[in-house]
Amino acid sequence: MDGFRKLLIPLDGSHLAEAVLPVARVMAERLHANVSLLHVMEEAPPEKIHGESHLANTMEAVRYLDRIAERCSYQDAIVETHVHPNKERDVVASIIQHAGEFAADLVLITTHGRGGVRDLLVGSIALQVLRRGTLPVLLVKPTAEGGPPPFEGRRMLVPLDGMPRHDGAVLPVLTGLARPLGAEVRLLVVVPTRDTVAGDQAAIARLMPGATTVALEMEEEAAREYLARIEGDLSKVGVKVTAEVRRGDPVATVVERSGTLAADLIVMSTHAKAGLDAFWSGSIGARLLSRIHQPLLLSKARE
Repeated sequence: MDGFRKLLIPLDGSHLAEAVLPVARVMAERLHANVSLLHVMEEAPPEKIHGESHLANTMEAVRYLDRIAERCSYQDAIVETHVHPNKERDVVASIIQHAGEFAADLVLITTHGRGGVRDLLVGSIALQVLRRGTLPVLLVKPTAEGGPPPFEGRRMLVPLDGMPRHDGAVLPVLTGLARPLGAEVRLLVVVPTRDTVAGDQAAIARLMPGATTVALEMEEEAAREYLARIEGDLSKVGVKVTAEVRRGDPVATVVERSGTLAADLIVMSTHAKAGLDAFWSGSIGARLLSRIHQPLLLSKARE
């Protein structure tokens, strides 16, 4: 990916959704990207959204986006507003359609839902936009007080799984971000220990502990060679990058490394699977998001 030139920010009218805006400022100014603020009118919307009155009509939505645009006086960035006036039952489809019409490169959206963390990832607009669309999505998790997380875009943690067809989706995104942001990048592959192998392979590990240990050691060595190649390729195109292999539970390891490295952005593929077990699938996104405070950029892996 050559770069990010257009950012799309869907807003629902709530203060909680606006937690994405300070992150968008950093991205827009450092990437020299323009911004489109979007509100889609809903069919039969709730009376309240996150404890606030829902935008009642098109004119109210237009005035709301205009107020937000006035606050978003980003350096060297054009901020546009658009209200989709037709009341839509499928808000996600409308967001995806507008992303195409606006030639957006990245969707930025706050994660918030009424059903807890699992709903944030399984049923939220944010993840549906990712799953049903083609663009990467930057999820911004508000602080406990509802405000934006600290974000400078200077240190990025990139968990990989060692499978090119998955990592191939995230590496171009990484290159398009890291160079203009001037970010330091840490690549990470997590290889399980025998005790942290999950799913169907956990039973095999119990029945064949010796063979499992040997297989995981081979996987660790292959991961080191794989990361060395990627590190070399990224260095050649001007990305400041280092790499490491860790052993253990993937979520716990990513959380620990993100804190230790003071990463302020995590970038990963959504369909990555690691070696002996599919431990990037299923609930890993929800488990990770519930334990981190950093924005999480997800890129859709190739099948």
